Amino acid sequence: MRRDVRNDLRAAYDAKAEMRDEREIARWKLDLRAAVLERLRSERCTRLLEIGAGPGSDAAFFAGQRIDVVCVDLSSEMIRLCRAKGLEAYEMDANDLRFPDGSFDAAYSLNALLHLTHAEWPRVLREARRVLRDGGLFFLTVYGGFDHEGVWQDDRYEPKRFFSFQSDERLVATAKTAFEVVSFERMELENDDPKLHVQSLILRAPQHASATR
Repeated sequence: MRRDVRNDLRAAYDAKAEMRDEREIARWKLDLRAAVLERLRSERCTRLLEIGAGPGSDAAFFAGQRIDVVCVDLSSEMIRLCRAKGLEAYEMDANDLRFPDGSFDAAYSLNALLHLTHAEWPRVLREARRVLRDGGLFFLTVYGGFDHEGVWQDDRYEPKRFFSFQSDERLVATAKTAFEVVSFERMELENDDPKLHVQSLILRAPQHASATR
């Protein structure tokens, strides 16, 4: 992604950080994170990386359930809000996760990676794979349903944000370049763009890291 587009994305989220911290969380997102917590517990995952943590609402929930959470986000204002909640948080690009190999049992990303270019997706998935232990889980959720990338002209944020969407088939195929796909769920949402739906995947890091590097 061009630097100016990435800087616009950062500025857009910096400007909306307080608003996003105060808004009500949609019911489907609450249900999703509850299901993630159940899976974390069933697989005895205790150390979680949230990629694109925003103001830290989900991370605070997991931390309150005795999960050791580390947050990363492109926006410095989002990181400030995470730290205000007592969370460990770092301003960091998903293309360059500055953690040692195998640092986490699981990773979680909700509607954050849809700001990557299609070309960036494989690298970011490899980075997520690298920082997970063998057999670790990646809970990945984005909007998608058709192939598109570019600045969203109807966006209500300023500067307008870059988005990339993928068809279900393309997203699953991309995920398989670095992970084993445990499950894929498509969720239709009311009052949303009819061309888009929620794509929610559970991915597992292969047991032999060399297979994905």
